[in-house]
Amino acid sequence: MLNIDEQIDTFIARYQEVAEMLSDPDVISDQKRFRDLSREEADLRPKVEAFKHYREIEEQIDGAKEILNDSDSDDEMKDLAKLELSDLEGEEEALQDNIKRLMIPSDPNDDKNIIMEIRGAAGGDEAQIFAADLYNMYSRYAESQGWKVEVISASPNDVGGYKEIIISITGEKVFSKLKFESGAHRVQRVPKTESQGRVHTSTATVVVMPEFEALDYEIDDTDIRTDVYRSSGAGGQHINKTSSAVRLTHIPTGIVVAMQDQRSQQQNREKAMMILRARVYDYYESQNEEQYESERKDLVGTGDRSERIRTYNYPQNRVTDHRIGLTIQKLDRIMTGELDTIIDALVLADQTEKLEALSNDAI
Repeated sequence: MLNIDEQIDTFIARYQEVAEMLSDPDVISDQKRFRDLSREEADLRPKVEAFKHYREIEEQIDGAKEILNDSDSDDEMKDLAKLELSDLEGEEEALQDNIKRLMIPSDPNDDKNIIMEIRGAAGGDEAQIFAADLYNMYSRYAESQGWKVEVISASPNDVGGYKEIIISITGEKVFSKLKFESGAHRVQRVPKTESQGRVHTSTATVVVMPEFEALDYEIDDTDIRTDVYRSSGAGGQHINKTSSAVRLTHIPTGIVVAMQDQRSQQQNREKAMMILRARVYDYYESQNEEQYESERKDLVGTGDRSERIRTYNYPQNRVTDHRIGLTIQKLDRIMTGELDTIIDALVLADQTEKLEALSNDAI
């Protein structure tokens, strides 16, 4: 069992330390450090409040037990103490469960905005149409959450789909809810490009990365090679007359981001930098290139039809998330952005797994 008292002392000590640092003039003048500590203080505050309430309940339990064990206490006092003790012990048990959940290490990126990359994979035009369907699904879900969606880059095909679309989603705790969407999404339906026929299986891949500002994660300018060139494709006469397209190469990792969707070179550079910063962070989180490529492949798979984190079966109006064995017979509503049931189940499964690991470590 978790040593709750020991854990509580650790959290309270850190909370007091952070609170003191936030009043330090040197910290206040350091924008990044002050912001990081402010976020940590906000994360610790509900934990510390719960811990203090738990300590109060413990003291009340000790008081009730003293009355029961006191030979000078009359029967009426002992009966009242016995009733109170029963209620307090029930509250203590509930608080212990809550505290265990609060002690689960939080993902430092949970409060960040995201960059989402959606690509058509196996299945040709149908896979790319499905990529557009996923984009619309996430956009509607974001709208229901009060988040903002912005298209950073898009490569549409001729039948209403996307070879690739990259978007940013900004709002409150976006990454915490959408981080489990990375992977291969499989669709089973009669292709929209056919008026009739048999059910086909196609896939689209989704990658979700936390978005970092320069203040959060800096890349040395000397590590970036910038190439500018003339944009191609639709976009107006300026497309072919100015070198507005930008290609950024992060020399240490070889990661390349090209951007030409914006009207100016500066705008393209800003958008490319946003994506580059997220991908470079992703890279270094994985320590080395071999592990990075392996983990990224594991994350999205090859896009093969047999690989999937989730299947969208249109004939049976069914969605199945294979990681947690969840099946919902409401595909039509899921595709309009009603993702709460799936996302809540994924979050709960993740918390349960972390809680079990935390309990095992404490044994």
